[in-house]
Amino acid sequence: MNIVLAQLNPIPADIEYNKNKIIEALDNQEYELMIFPKYFIYGYHNFDMIEKFSFIKEQIDNAFKEIQKHVKTNALISSFDGNYLINQEEIKKVEIFTLNFESFEIIENEHPKFATSNLIYLDLCASKTNSEYYRNEKLYKLATSQNKNLFYLNQTGAIDEFVYDGMSRIIDSKGTLLAQAKAFNEDYLKKGRIEKNEYNFPTNHDSFSLNYENDLKRTYCSIVLSIKDYFSKNGFTQAVLGLSGGLDSTICAVLLADALGSKNVLGVSMPSRLTSNESKFDGCELAKNLGINYIEAPIKEYHEAFSIGLDKVFNKASNYWCNRYTKSFTQDNIQARSRAMILWGIANEFGSTLPIATSDKSETYMGYATINGDMSGGFAPILDVTKTKLFALARWMNENRPIKNAIPESIILKPPGAELAIDPNTGKTLKAEDALMPYEFMDEVIWRIENLNQSIDNMMQIEFLYEKKNILDEKTKKLWLEKFFKRMNSAIYKWYISAPSPIVDSHSINKAIYKQPIVSNINY
Repeated sequence: MNIVLAQLNPIPADIEYNKNKIIEALDNQEYELMIFPKYFIYGYHNFDMIEKFSFIKEQIDNAFKEIQKHVKTNALISSFDGNYLINQEEIKKVEIFTLNFESFEIIENEHPKFATSNLIYLDLCASKTNSEYYRNEKLYKLATSQNKNLFYLNQTGAIDEFVYDGMSRIIDSKGTLLAQAKAFNEDYLKKGRIEKNEYNFPTNHDSFSLNYENDLKRTYCSIVLSIKDYFSKNGFTQAVLGLSGGLDSTICAVLLADALGSKNVLGVSMPSRLTSNESKFDGCELAKNLGINYIEAPIKEYHEAFSIGLDKVFNKASNYWCNRYTKSFTQDNIQARSRAMILWGIANEFGSTLPIATSDKSETYMGYATINGDMSGGFAPILDVTKTKLFALARWMNENRPIKNAIPESIILKPPGAELAIDPNTGKTLKAEDALMPYEFMDEVIWRIENLNQSIDNMMQIEFLYEKKNILDEKTKKLWLEKFFKRMNSAIYKWYISAPSPIVDSHSINKAIYKQPIVSNINY
């Protein structure tokens, strides 16, 4: 039988758009049975809208009737309430049998022309990009253990935080891959065509490693696709971001340029009195290399005006409260929020423009980011990527993008720092690792929390990768761990406030998949 797997990219709740995608596929492909991804007519995920807006169900019914006119033989389409087999004679709901891996589904024997002695399993479930290793393992194990051919159909595209990588496949009962679709693209899969899988998910989950090489292309493609779809499906075409000359904003600028086109990206240098000439030069050089738009908007006058005005407010408040800090982060935050005001102002002034939040995963875990400052934006491309992985990603992009070495080497070599305050010990601007701890250590803590669910006591018994290369006494290690967990626990409210961000890692603090009360005090 000529079975075609239609690996397509839906828009949630846009029944008309999804219907037309189906009709286009049915009109232009040769098939005896065409199968569409899970919930495709409605668009995965469906959240609560299907219950809130009952008229959507009527829209789906009408869409099915129109689709039926275009079905040459048979089509299997998944809706919010199950799977429907559609041909010229009928639109019939198909009973399913669910197995223990995201609803593998069977065409039942009531449709014998689609069932053979070697029964076909169908997985219509949308599968995210960070589950490739586990997905492969389960798919092959299922096919061989059940001694059945397996058709696995995934959608592609991105919806809010979730990114779907495609790579639909057909596996025979012996575990042999018979066909595989493209990654991160729409495709129509038939038996016999195998697209090479170059997007691996790390298979070693037993120890922390700084060798991210086998996961960088997948990470890059996931974020680029997420940016493309978030912008296009929400009606945005242009992005504006601050270019500080640091690693985070640099990575975001490259990803945005590749996703939206360089002319649709505006980088804004917003130097303060503490911003080094090197940082300003690096940001400008990056913009030239990428071909993105670039302007400079110093924040001195904003900073001074806010500081003078707020001092008056603070003095008035002191008449009632006597517990004013002797040292605060007010001046740091005024700088960060002044920059956010500029970016949001540009977004408000120019149509279809979205400001970008450039926070990364490592610093977000520790709350080292300013609400309504560098955390402020309509989308946060790298919020689920750790700092050590970002360094590796920068080098990978320099080697693998069409324009080589777009990221200046000085940015990659520069110790990260927000240039918001002076370190009293050195007289220079404070570096992030001085305020926090070494990123290599910090990122292993994150890895151990997310992958092994370890506590402080667990981690004290383990030799970290950082310890293999650096001298670290037990007292300092415990202080670092206690500092990390204390700051992480107090930063949870910031996670809830953060902008939408693509889920990149197999485990994540992303609010779409991890829930923890803000009012919580865990004894780590």
